[in-house]
Amino acid sequence: MQTQISFDQGRGRIAMTGNFTFESHREFKQATTTVLEHPGLTDIELDFAEVDYMDSAALGMLLLLNERASGRKVTLVGCKGTVKSVLDIANFGKIFEIR
Repeated sequence: MQTQISFDQGRGRIAMTGNFTFESHREFKQATTTVLEHPGLTDIELDFAEVDYMDSAALGMLLLLNERASGRKVTLVGCKGTVKSVLDIANFGKIFEIR
């Protein structure tokens, strides 16, 4: 998986490309740490538009990010297909805003 980070008025955005799996944990941790350390951050947006698959380890990474966000809003956008199904089955709509 590859990530691309951008910032816009208090929102940190991580666009992901590829499969979001256990093998992605270093890349994901590095990207989320960079975003979380940005001054004035209020929202975090994860863009799944170019992610075709995610495994249970990816769900765990999302839960850890939610804890590390310390109350800042985490939104999952661009979720479709298998990724959307996995998030729905795991009831992640109760934890994150999913668009």
